[in-house]
Amino acid sequence: MTRETRLTGVERFFDYDDIIVSKTDLKGKIVYCNDIFLSISGYTESECLGQPHSMIRHPDMPRCVFHLLWQSIQSGEEIFAYVVNRCKNGDHYWVCAHVTPSFDESGKIISYHSNRRVADPEIVRTVFTPLYQELKVAEDSCSNRKDGLIRSTKMLNDHLAKLGLGYNEWILTPQNNKEKAA
Repeated sequence: MTRETRLTGVERFFDYDDIIVSKTDLKGKIVYCNDIFLSISGYTESECLGQPHSMIRHPDMPRCVFHLLWQSIQSGEEIFAYVVNRCKNGDHYWVCAHVTPSFDESGKIISYHSNRRVADPEIVRTVFTPLYQELKVAEDSCSNRKDGLIRSTKMLNDHLAKLGLGYNEWILTPQNNKEKAA
């Protein structure tokens, strides 16, 4: 399955009460996705199951956000994140994601679960679009991907330190998202 879909620049929306749900194995391969996930992404269930969740990754999403996400869930913590995803046809949609590890009876992580809700469009426009553009420029300005990830991760951490907030606190506090960072 190709991930080189041409971007359309068209934003898709879903209902405020809808929840996009997916579940992955420990390597990030999709083992479940609900009808809302399929409807907005434009994929069929058979196209999704067994595929890496990154199949919907939009190329404008900074890698440092996913790096933080994976660090959090692999250590057993939940994380919230604003994410722009890519549809099968190249459209895109923004979500506020809540990603959690799933545990077995002994406390061992056995999979990951994500619920995504409608992202606040004002916060997307005023905070995340400009910040993610800066982070992507930092990532792409380095000659190798590792250095780019290090640079953008530092930028994100410096941004949070300036605000005096942890990552989840920053994501979940709308008044903080409207940025003291201006």
